[in-house]
Amino acid sequence: MKDTREVQTLAGLSLKTFLVATIGILLFGIYLGILIYGENSLTVLKQLKEKKQVLLQEGQTLKKNNQELQKAFFELKQLEPNV
Repeated sequence: MKDTREVQTLAGLSLKTFLVATIGILLFGIYLGILIYGENSLTVLKQLKEKKQVLLQEGQTLKKNNQELQKAFFELKQLEPNV
């Protein structure tokens, strides 16, 4: 009789409690894996932030380039005779 009670308890917990806890831990691990590596994950967020920085820098470069080209355009336009 004592042997069956020892088999039904693992680490001081009943078998049912142990299984529920194990399944809960596994589900939480799966959830964390999806959160870190999934489609809407932290790695994707980091990549998008890096891409945003690159695009902002590219925008600044294009604005500066546009200003220089407009300046050159208006300087050339002033050299044309008025008709």
